[in-house]
Amino acid sequence: MSIKPKEQELKNWITNQKRLAIAFSGGVDSSFLAQVTFSLLGDQALAILVKSQSLPEWEFQAAIATAKKIGIRLEVIEVDELANDAIASNPDDRCYHCKTLSYSEMVPLALSLNFKVVADGTNADDLSDYRPGLKAKDEQGVLSPLALFGITKAEIRILSKKAGLAVWDKPSFPCLNSRIPYGQEITDQKLKQISQGERFLLDLGLRQVRLRHHGKLARIEVEETDFNLLLEQKQLIVEKLKSLDFTYVTFDLQGFRSGSLNEVRL
Repeated sequence: MSIKPKEQELKNWITNQKRLAIAFSGGVDSSFLAQVTFSLLGDQALAILVKSQSLPEWEFQAAIATAKKIGIRLEVIEVDELANDAIASNPDDRCYHCKTLSYSEMVPLALSLNFKVVADGTNADDLSDYRPGLKAKDEQGVLSPLALFGITKAEIRILSKKAGLAVWDKPSFPCLNSRIPYGQEITDQKLKQISQGERFLLDLGLRQVRLRHHGKLARIEVEETDFNLLLEQKQLIVEKLKSLDFTYVTFDLQGFRSGSLNEVRL
């Protein structure tokens, strides 16, 4: 099916909801869904953003700015992920526990504001990946219209660009917890190391970056097109990451790949 019929099915579905809350992160998927929902429902649309230790401050502020630009009403809820041992202990289904925590706060908030339906930005491509958080979504009754109508990530970017959404080409940015190998404890200190390290790398001009935290070893993933830039800035990178208390700094020759820590699950 081409994009246009899928887009129309999505719009029809949203219109039929009459009131709709969006689980909003500021990424392209949820931003696109929020933009379409707001364009159709106006003040009957709501975006809910979850703030936690695994969301860097710059991403939090960027999400707020995106919601403001869209024009949709935004509510922010804060959760303490590290107080939950099922998250902090970092099992291979950690994402399930994170999403359960977030949705268990988000859904009641939506209901209290008379929004009976909550939708998220899960797209059709996500269904073929290892995403234990999808189970939590289903358990909490959160719907995924983008996936329902078979809309892929590439199609979301095309539609977002056509709609003038500024984040249409924003690289994916999963939570910082995903940088720590399963079975290794997640701590506030580790998340701060990752956040500060990735911010530094992005400021160098690297577009898609993952700083994987392996104890005293930092493993950097970037796209192959950025290999030369990474090597040109080698000394600066080593000095910065050592200042963040990493002893060893490594460059992954396989390059960036989403969910690389799933390659060796417990």
